[in-house]
Amino acid sequence: MTRSALVVTVVHHPGDARIRHRQIQSLLEAGWQVTYAAPFADYGLTRPVGIRGLVPVELPRASGRSRLTALRAARQLLRDRGPGHDVVLLHDPELLLAVRGLRGLPPVVWDVHEDTAAALEVRPWVPDPLRSPAGWGVRRLERWAEDRMPLLLAEHEYAGRFRRKHPVVPNTTRVPRTPVLPGRRDREGRQRVVYLGTLTVERGARELIEVGRHLEAATGGEVRVHVIGQAHGEAVPELRSAVKDGAVVWYGFVPSDRALPMLDGALAGLSLLHDEANFRHSMPTKVIEYLAHGVPAISTPLPVPAELLRRTGAGILVPFRDVSATVDAVLGLHRDPERARELGRAGHHAAAEGYDWETVAPVFIAALESAAATPASPPSP
Repeated sequence: MTRSALVVTVVHHPGDARIRHRQIQSLLEAGWQVTYAAPFADYGLTRPVGIRGLVPVELPRASGRSRLTALRAARQLLRDRGPGHDVVLLHDPELLLAVRGLRGLPPVVWDVHEDTAAALEVRPWVPDPLRSPAGWGVRRLERWAEDRMPLLLAEHEYAGRFRRKHPVVPNTTRVPRTPVLPGRRDREGRQRVVYLGTLTVERGARELIEVGRHLEAATGGEVRVHVIGQAHGEAVPELRSAVKDGAVVWYGFVPSDRALPMLDGALAGLSLLHDEANFRHSMPTKVIEYLAHGVPAISTPLPVPAELLRRTGAGILVPFRDVSATVDAVLGLHRDPERARELGRAGHHAAAEGYDWETVAPVFIAALESAAATPASPPSP
């Protein structure tokens, strides 16, 4: 029997790696029919056509304090289209508000991407007096959701926020069988240091730019920082200025299926997240992606990536906000190609052994199959 899923986001980029290139792709490969509702136009995209089994639907984007229009549109879409599917998969905590009280829906599943209450502490659009009340409200909403729908967790560490056990579908990646060795030079003899993912000030945008400036000066342009991903907030004008100055190369958002091959052969991959509550219990997906492609990771010592890099010997830890230490780590790999290759081999082995999406995809599919087979009950107020 062919199953169908309605996958909804009003926050994430429609090309989000977890949503589009891992979960939806796995559903399509398993023979599911997928309706994908996302803010294509608001991200400057046209809806994809000609993909067997995939029906894209337009929704407005929820951003900053402008969320009400998107939530109203999502609620209408859920009311109209939800009953025609076997399961609904929500990717934003805001959508829990949109689904409340709706009747006639199939089973609804919430994919818990992050610690939203902790994330509000660094969201610039949340006024300071409202941060604590907003966090309290999010925790209440999480408890409401757990009592009424199946949950998927993106991190094992999220389990402590909930009373019951839920399937964990971590942010792994597809691991190439044979990686390209790190430090490959382009036609001009230059090497790349890469950053992949969303970039904000708290994700290390300023440090990344300064690392680019110092590497440019120290190597005469032989080693350059390449940034692959969207920027938000204050990071946007600062990155634009850095591009004009030649400190970094910035590609903007690149879909995962094209972005990941851009890691191949890089000298190192950077993850310079600050010590924020929202990051302390998560594995930065970029670190796993670097390792999977045989790229040594240089990371700040957040607990989860620090444990991985210490255990596997697949990268280098640097202090928070320490540009000099990060530059020294890159230059060390630049001057010692064999060490870079050793770290790259160790990382690829670790990713293949424990972080390959091919081993996680069956868990995800089984969770949705189980949800679809469960009689639905309306998410009550």
